[in-house]
Amino acid sequence: MGFIEDAKETIEAGAEKVSRAAHDLVDQAKDKVDEVKADAEVKKAEAEAESVRARNEAKEKLRD
Repeated sequence: MGFIEDAKETIEAGAEKVSRAAHDLVDQAKDKVDEVKADAEVKKAEAEAESVRARNEAKEKLRD
């Protein structure tokens, strides 16, 4: 019986290790998605800010 119990424990430990690795990969993928979304939001905000600056400069030139 000892051999079967050892094999069972080894399989369970291996399954747990695979499960943790899978969860880690999922977490890494979610983190990367969040990072890409954040970068896109920053670029959008920068583009909007540049648009506002350009519009304000154009208005200022019209006032002169």
